[in-house]
Amino acid sequence: MQPETGVLSHLLQLLIGAERTDRLFRVLLIHADLAADPGPRVLRAVLAQALNMLLFEDLLQRVPSAAQYVQHCLDHHRTVMHDHGAVRTVALAGMGSLPSGHGAITRVLRPLGYELHGLYPLERLRMSGRSYAQIDHPEDIAQFFISELHPERFSHAFQAAVLRVTATSVDPLTPQAAALLHELEANKSLSLEDSQKLLPVLVSVFDRQHAEPTLADYQILLAESPEMAWIATEGNVFNHATDRVPDVDRLSAEQKALNQPIKEVVENSKSGRVRQTAFHAARVTRNFRAADGTTVQKEVPGSFYEFITRLPMPSPNGKRVLDLSFDSSNAQAIFKMTANTKS
Repeated sequence: MQPETGVLSHLLQLLIGAERTDRLFRVLLIHADLAADPGPRVLRAVLAQALNMLLFEDLLQRVPSAAQYVQHCLDHHRTVMHDHGAVRTVALAGMGSLPSGHGAITRVLRPLGYELHGLYPLERLRMSGRSYAQIDHPEDIAQFFISELHPERFSHAFQAAVLRVTATSVDPLTPQAAALLHELEANKSLSLEDSQKLLPVLVSVFDRQHAEPTLADYQILLAESPEMAWIATEGNVFNHATDRVPDVDRLSAEQKALNQPIKEVVENSKSGRVRQTAFHAARVTRNFRAADGTTVQKEVPGSFYEFITRLPMPSPNGKRVLDLSFDSSNAQAIFKMTANTKS
C-alpha cells in the first residue's frame, strides 16, 4: 500500500527518508487505522507498528533469502503480513548492565501496549518462550516471541563461558529513553518529537549488546547449545521475522519451485490451527578473539525468515478470532534453522 499522510508515515520519513518509508508501506500490510491516524500525537500502537517496520527492514538487510522473497512479492503485487518477530535472550544475572532474560525486551514492549499472551516450555533446548501481543491491535501488529536460555541447566564449563561472553553487555536504554517510555506507558501516546527521539533507541535494543566472544568460548557453547552459540554472535537481534500467509503448504511448494532454501516439512500445531515453515538461516561472517589476542573470522548461522498460517479459533458467537498462539513442538523445530551444521 502507498503511504498515507498519517503520523506513522511522517515519523518514519523523519527517521529513514521518503524512499525507504514508501517501500515499507508497499511491502507490508498495515491496518488502515494505523496508517491513516493523523496525530499530532503518536499513539502507542502507531509507535509499535513503526518499531516492527524498522526491525522487519533490518532483518531483510541481513537475510538475502528474505530480501529475495520480499522482492518477489513486490514484483507480483503481493504484501507481507508481518505476524511476529522472535528474539533470543539469556536468563542470567550479571550480564554487565543488561537486565536478565526477557526483561531486557519486555521493559520496552510493555509501554507500547504489549501484554503476555502465552508461555511455552522449550524443554529439549533447555529454554522457555513467551509471546506478547499488542492489545490495541492484536491481530494487526506483529507479536513478539521471546525465548530465554537457562544456563543453570547446562554444565559448569558452559555456564562460565556464558558469563564470560555476556559480562561485557551494555544497556542500550538511555535515561532519556527510559523517561519517555514511562511517559508513554502513562499517557499511551507521545509527541512526534519525542517519538522521533525514542524510536532509534528502541531499535537499538534489538542488537548484540556484548563484545565479540572468544573462539574458545564460542566452541564451548556450540558443543552444548547451538542456540546459545547463536546468541553469542547475534545477541538480541530479530532471530526471524514471519509472514502470515493464507496457505503455508502452498507457499512452501512455491518456494521450493523457486529453489529457495526452505524446510522440507511444514510444522503443524497440536490444535491443527497453526502451521509453520521457514527458510534456513543466512550464513554470516563474524569476528572472534583468538587465544593470542588476534581476531579470527568464522562463518556462522545468522537470522532467517519464517512463514505461518493461522486459522480462526472456534467461537460460539460466530465472531472470527485468529488463533494467535504458538506451539512448543513447532517452535523447537523452527529453532533448528540456526543449527551450525558447518562448524
